[in-house]
Amino acid sequence: MEMPVMNQQGKTETLVSAALPDETVGNVFVDNPRITARDVNVFYGDKQAIDRVTLDIAEKQVISFIGPSGCGKSTFLRCLNRMNDTIDICRIEGEIALDGKNIYAPDVDVVPLRARVGMVFQKPNPFPKSIYDNVAYGPRIHGLAAGSAELDEIVEISLERAGLWNEVKDRLQQPGTGLSGGQQQRLCIARAIAVSPEVILMDEPCSALDPIATARIEELIDELSSQFTIVIVTHSMQQAARVSQRTAYFHLGKLVEVGETEQMFTTPQHEMTQNYITGRFG
Repeated sequence: MEMPVMNQQGKTETLVSAALPDETVGNVFVDNPRITARDVNVFYGDKQAIDRVTLDIAEKQVISFIGPSGCGKSTFLRCLNRMNDTIDICRIEGEIALDGKNIYAPDVDVVPLRARVGMVFQKPNPFPKSIYDNVAYGPRIHGLAAGSAELDEIVEISLERAGLWNEVKDRLQQPGTGLSGGQQQRLCIARAIAVSPEVILMDEPCSALDPIATARIEELIDELSSQFTIVIVTHSMQQAARVSQRTAYFHLGKLVEVGETEQMFTTPQHEMTQNYITGRFG
């Protein structure tokens, strides 16, 4: 089938489209999964946004979700800590398990789930509170600190892990919204890790940042990957290549291909993946 597409140089060309595969190309399974998804379908009303996705996400590894706008990568990401529950018309089928436990089981409380599976959004969204209270908020509501000294320690360690402590240690009581964009995003990362999550989801965390701030966030992702499982949605294939060990390519709600990042970017197995990575569409 032929279709007109806009390539990444802004020119229209006719592309002979490869057929979407019936099954995902590459190995969707890993030996040490932290999250397992099996035959996941997602619907917004009558519209299907995710179509039979099966995927393992490994412990203490970075996996990138890539694909053109509207391909379903952010929708699938939001399934991993039930953020789609906030959308009334959203319906999810299949099973997603964290450490073997189905997170959509009736007895699962989403509040502790979202402490275990934290999220950093596309645009920095610090609370309208002090820098200190932004980080302390989660540990307070989850009862993770026995007293103020322990809470102080959690705040300091979280800000250090996020690479922000030295920049803010003398102004912890100032508003978090007064920081630069890159600092605000690192504050949001500190807020996410303050509750000791097992998994951190990042939905295009650098799209609103300048190149210097983006580089700092990418360094931070690399540092955090030794402690956390990280799932990142990105439109930047260069970023995916820099920060992730594994990459999953989505198209029209299907998981087309998944594999080791180096292999995905040098010798993709599916023609559709190759067309996207080489800039023929997207």
